[in-house]
Amino acid sequence: MSCTASDILRRIRTDEELMLAVRAGDLAAFEHLVVRHQSSAWNAAYRFLGDAAEAEDLAQEAFLKILDAAPRYQPTAKFRTYLYRVVTRLCLDSVQKKKPFYTENVPNLPADDLSPLDILSSEEMGRRIREALDQLPPKQRMTIILRYYQGLGYAEIASAMETTAKAVERLLARARSALETILGELLE
Repeated sequence: MSCTASDILRRIRTDEELMLAVRAGDLAAFEHLVVRHQSSAWNAAYRFLGDAAEAEDLAQEAFLKILDAAPRYQPTAKFRTYLYRVVTRLCLDSVQKKKPFYTENVPNLPADDLSPLDILSSEEMGRRIREALDQLPPKQRMTIILRYYQGLGYAEIASAMETTAKAVERLLARARSALETILGELLE
């Protein structure tokens, strides 16, 4: 019996279906979730913390918390939102332990077609943005990360941060205003 592409697509389970399987004790389903979302969890944590090793630890801790809570899981929101809620809580908790360092760029190799001047200019811009974001209150910083770097909508951010969409809108407005002031010279 041959499999068509539509047969394969029908068998690909959603995140929520995988999490329900995890709730039933299926650790292979959990492995699929981790593989599917580990880079996003790490990316959000890294952008907030600025430390690759710490971000990896935090992402692992987030998945362990999700696994631990699996018996109580109810698919009331997208799994991705649930994951970002856990990552957000852990990041905000880390603020109370120490002052985080935000970074604009995930480490990568420079493109071959960029000149040394372009690379320096980009690095300087990234450094200034990091410094500006470090000056924001933690909730505003996390809102910026979830919106502009992780691509979440207002409702997803609200759910992840356990607040309302209106509060997210206000946090983003205050953060953008503060960033405009801090980065004023870059915008000119």
